[in-house]
Amino acid sequence: MPTLPLNLRRAATFLGVFLLIMVVIEFNTRLEELNRLNDQREEVRAVATQAIQTQMALKTQVAYAGSTAAVEEWARTEGHYVREGDQPVIPVGQPGSAPVIVATPMPLPTPMQNWEVWWKLFFGK
Repeated sequence: MPTLPLNLRRAATFLGVFLLIMVVIEFNTRLEELNRLNDQREEVRAVATQAIQTQMALKTQVAYAGSTAAVEEWARTEGHYVREGDQPVIPVGQPGSAPVIVATPMPLPTPMQNWEVWWKLFFGK
Protein backbone atom coordinates (compact mmCIF):
# COMPACT_ATOMS: atom_id res chain seq x y z
CA MET A 1 0.00 0.00 0.00
CA PRO A 2 1.49 3.32 -0.99
CA THR A 3 1.97 5.88 1.74
CA LEU A 4 0.33 9.19 1.22
CA PRO A 5 2.50 12.20 1.90
CA LEU A 6 -0.60 13.95 3.19
CA ASN A 7 -1.47 13.02 6.72
CA LEU A 8 -5.20 12.62 7.31
CA ARG A 9 -4.99 14.26 10.71
CA ARG A 10 -3.13 17.28 9.29
CA ALA A 11 -5.66 17.63 6.45
CA ALA A 12 -8.54 17.53 8.92
CA THR A 13 -6.82 20.19 11.04
CA PHE A 14 -6.33 22.49 8.03
CA LEU A 15 -9.91 21.91 6.93
CA GLY A 16 -11.16 22.71 10.47
CA VAL A 17 -9.07 25.92 10.63
CA PHE A 18 -10.32 26.95 7.18
CA LEU A 19 -13.95 26.36 8.16
CA LEU A 20 -13.40 28.28 11.41
CA ILE A 21 -11.96 31.23 9.49
CA MET A 22 -14.94 31.16 7.09
CA VAL A 23 -17.38 31.10 10.02
CA VAL A 24 -15.60 34.05 11.67
CA ILE A 25 -15.67 36.04 8.41
CA GLU A 26 -19.39 35.32 7.97
CA PHE A 27 -20.05 36.28 11.59
CA ASN A 28 -18.14 39.54 11.10
CA THR A 29 -20.17 40.47 8.00
CA ARG A 30 -23.40 39.73 9.85
CA LEU A 31 -22.29 41.93 12.75
CA GLU A 32 -21.50 44.77 10.35
CA GLU A 33 -24.94 44.36 8.79
CA LEU A 34 -26.54 44.40 12.26
CA ASN A 35 -24.71 47.60 13.20
CA ARG A 36 -25.71 49.27 9.94
CA LEU A 37 -29.35 48.29 10.41
CA ASN A 38 -29.31 49.48 14.04
CA ASP A 39 -27.98 52.87 12.92
CA GLN A 40 -30.71 53.11 10.28
CA ARG A 41 -33.33 52.18 12.87
CA GLU A 42 -32.15 54.97 15.17
CA GLU A 43 -32.28 57.49 12.32
CA VAL A 44 -35.80 56.40 11.38
CA ARG A 45 -36.89 56.60 15.02
CA ALA A 46 -35.53 60.15 15.27
CA VAL A 47 -37.32 61.21 12.08
CA ALA A 48 -40.55 59.57 13.23
CA THR A 49 -40.36 61.24 16.63
CA GLN A 50 -39.78 64.60 14.99
CA ALA A 51 -42.73 64.03 12.64
CA ILE A 52 -45.01 63.12 15.54
CA GLN A 53 -43.94 66.20 17.48
CA THR A 54 -44.58 68.37 14.42
CA GLN A 55 -47.99 66.78 13.98
CA MET A 56 -48.89 67.42 17.62
CA ALA A 57 -47.78 71.06 17.35
CA LEU A 58 -49.84 71.54 14.18
CA LYS A 59 -52.90 69.93 15.79
CA THR A 60 -52.50 72.30 18.73
CA GLN A 61 -52.33 75.28 16.38
CA VAL A 62 -55.40 74.08 14.47
CA ALA A 63 -57.33 73.60 17.70
CA TYR A 64 -56.37 77.10 18.87
CA ALA A 65 -57.22 78.64 15.49
CA GLY A 66 -60.72 77.20 15.70
CA SER A 67 -61.32 78.38 19.25
CA THR A 68 -63.31 81.46 20.20
CA ALA A 69 -60.29 82.94 21.99
CA ALA A 70 -58.30 83.01 18.72
CA VAL A 71 -61.21 84.55 16.83
CA GLU A 72 -61.65 87.20 19.49
CA GLU A 73 -57.92 87.95 19.54
CA TRP A 74 -57.86 88.37 15.76
CA ALA A 75 -61.01 90.50 15.79
CA ARG A 76 -59.57 92.92 18.34
CA THR A 77 -56.02 93.16 16.93
CA GLU A 78 -56.13 92.72 13.16
CA GLY A 79 -59.83 92.98 12.39
CA HIS A 80 -60.32 96.21 14.39
CA TYR A 81 -63.71 95.06 15.64
CA VAL A 82 -65.27 96.19 18.91
CA ARG A 83 -67.77 94.51 21.21
CA GLU A 84 -71.12 95.95 22.16
CA GLY A 85 -70.65 98.58 24.82
CA ASP A 86 -67.02 99.30 23.89
CA GLN A 87 -66.19 102.84 22.94
CA PRO A 88 -63.56 102.90 20.23
CA VAL A 89 -60.91 105.53 20.75
CA ILE A 90 -59.08 107.12 17.86
CA PRO A 91 -56.08 109.11 19.08
CA VAL A 92 -55.81 112.52 17.50
CA GLY A 93 -53.28 115.24 18.08
CA GLN A 94 -54.11 118.44 19.93
CA PRO A 95 -54.94 121.38 17.72
CA GLY A 96 -51.94 123.62 17.15
CA SER A 97 -49.34 121.06 18.20
CA ALA A 98 -46.53 120.12 15.85
CA PRO A 99 -46.89 116.73 14.21
CA VAL A 100 -44.50 114.03 15.31
CA ILE A 101 -41.73 113.65 12.75
CA VAL A 102 -40.28 110.21 12.43
CA ALA A 103 -36.72 110.34 11.19
CA THR A 104 -35.97 108.07 8.28
CA PRO A 105 -32.79 106.13 9.01
CA MET A 106 -30.02 106.59 6.47
CA PRO A 107 -28.96 103.35 4.81
CA LEU A 108 -25.49 102.18 5.75
CA PRO A 109 -23.03 102.07 2.86
CA THR A 110 -22.02 98.60 1.84
CA PRO A 111 -18.32 97.96 2.35
CA MET A 112 -16.40 97.51 -0.87
CA GLN A 113 -13.90 94.78 -1.47
CA ASN A 114 -10.27 95.67 -2.16
CA TRP A 115 -10.39 94.82 -5.85
CA GLU A 116 -13.44 97.08 -6.29
CA VAL A 117 -11.59 100.01 -4.66
CA TRP A 118 -8.58 99.54 -6.95
CA TRP A 119 -10.87 99.19 -9.98
CA LYS A 120 -12.51 102.54 -9.18
CA LEU A 121 -9.12 104.17 -8.64
CA PHE A 122 -7.74 103.03 -12.00
CA PHE A 123 -10.79 103.08 -14.23
CA GLY A 124 -13.10 105.54 -12.44
CA LYS A 125 -16.26 103.47 -12.85
